[in-house]
Amino acid sequence: MKMRFDSLSPERLQKRKQVHEICRLFSKSPSKGNLKRLKTIFASCGDDVFIESGFYCDYADQIFLADRVYININCTVLDGGEVRIGEDSLIGPNVQLLTVSHDVDPQARLKKYNYAQNITIGKNVWIAAGVIILPGVTVGDNSVIGAGSVVSKDVDPDSLYLGNPATKIKSL
Repeated sequence: MKMRFDSLSPERLQKRKQVHEICRLFSKSPSKGNLKRLKTIFASCGDDVFIESGFYCDYADQIFLADRVYININCTVLDGGEVRIGEDSLIGPNVQLLTVSHDVDPQARLKKYNYAQNITIGKNVWIAAGVIILPGVTVGDNSVIGAGSVVSKDVDPDSLYLGNPATKIKSL
């Protein structure tokens, strides 16, 4: 479901400023203390979650990380909508999880509306390097998304997807 939100409201601007500072401090110095601080701003963060430096998000309070999630370097999460990552999932370097979009119509886009659709990543998923997951996508349990793929539609469980747009290559 597409939800409209105002990213330019004073509350949203202030929240982004605070979260960006926490992300900046973590990226500058990915110490245990800064990682702990980062984890506290998420909606939930399971046990044994590890995040490498270069993590970026806007609000954090709609990010749900299950146990044993690993997020590699330079991950970007535009979290105007919820982002849920299931247990034992691996997020490769330079992955983008984008819940936010804008109007396609040029006149409507002048109004600066933002729209958000949730992203859900199942359990034991491997999202390889450079993958982009677009708003509204659900990735099924035990699936793999190959490096550089752009995922615009739901991914079946137990499947390998590759390409731009990502397409199913085979069942696993």
